[in-house]
Amino acid sequence: MRVLHEVATLTSKGQITLPKPIRQALGVEVGGKLAFDLRGNQVVVTRVDAEHEDPAIGAFLNLLVRDIEAGRNISGLPEDLARAVLEQAGHGVNLDDEINGDVAL
Repeated sequence: MRVLHEVATLTSKGQITLPKPIRQALGVEVGGKLAFDLRGNQVVVTRVDAEHEDPAIGAFLNLLVRDIEAGRNISGLPEDLARAVLEQAGHGVNLDDEINGDVAL
């Protein structure tokens, strides 16, 4: 993973300009959406690729994303739902890919 360190200044309106190297690394263009997650004293910024058209389903997928990030097991979900959850979490996934390394079951 590439490490970038950029500094932005907060305006009186609570706004910042996302530095260009960060925008480029995230692949965000004008009109793109970003998500901000507060984790302790750190803010994690991620690109939001697409929100689900149904707000209830989108909220459910976000709940599952938080479970995945917290290390909770979501095995047993239907393949299409598991794929949607992982994509919502920003993890491109191909469930047919080979698994490299040791796997604990």
